[in-house]
Amino acid sequence: MSSTFGYGNLHGVGLGLRRVFLQEFRNSPPTQTDFFELAPENWIHVHGKSRDLLDEIAVQLPMVCHGLSLNLGGQAPLDLQLLNEVRDFLNRYNVLCYSEHLSYSSDDGHLYDLLPIPFTAQAVSHVSDRIKRVQDFLGQQLAVENVSYYCAPGQEMPEIDFLQQVLEAADCSLLLDVNNIYVNSVNQSYSALDFLTQIPTQRIAYGHIAGHRKEQEDLLIDTHGADVVDPVWELLDRAYAVHGVFPTLLERDFNIPALQSLELELQQIQDIQIRHQTKHRKISTRV
Repeated sequence: MSSTFGYGNLHGVGLGLRRVFLQEFRNSPPTQTDFFELAPENWIHVHGKSRDLLDEIAVQLPMVCHGLSLNLGGQAPLDLQLLNEVRDFLNRYNVLCYSEHLSYSSDDGHLYDLLPIPFTAQAVSHVSDRIKRVQDFLGQQLAVENVSYYCAPGQEMPEIDFLQQVLEAADCSLLLDVNNIYVNSVNQSYSALDFLTQIPTQRIAYGHIAGHRKEQEDLLIDTHGADVVDPVWELLDRAYAVHGVFPTLLERDFNIPALQSLELELQQIQDIQIRHQTKHRKISTRV
């Protein structure tokens, strides 16, 4: 199956940019890397050498931004000062896609965590209205990410129904986090493949893949601090089979190894993409 994803030059394999890699990335970015991602909140007020290096990297590779602080599911008013700063940042770097977590992160102050939004009809209306206001303010479509969660207070509907309804009501895109699907499937005892097949293909902007920590057999913690495990690689493979190849980014936020070690995982993403693209071309040729 082939899909067309609507973010211009966004394609292939991406990597989350960590400051420890700035110099190395500027001098010689990994050959498998077609784009990079950063959190705008971590860079808006950065100046000096680090910002100069970012400027140089942004000339070499397309940038996407993955936000941390919009608090889409919260009750507090949207932070218009932050949104204005983000808009300026996106425009300065011609950012191809801006995404945020489908969660809430503050309540009279930042909670320093990403907490699940109740899966209710009222929450669908509330969060979709906030997403639409963000999109209107920025003048572009927002992608929201399916998040990992460890409890579901006040749940009235399955997670997949909540996600589908928010995407439709807000008319926004999806940042499809494959690792989060796997983590939630173990923690919440559902089929990751069933969830994956119900994702609306046309909403996918790009994807995330990452590692997690296994606390016990039925409890996984999304950490972005370890290598990607085989079941998550297999789920990514199935995602491409179901939805077509979409741009996919490797996240590594903790226990960060040398860049050369991450290149092995970048290569694995690329290999899976090439296999599916080749298979599709052969099918198209026969047809």
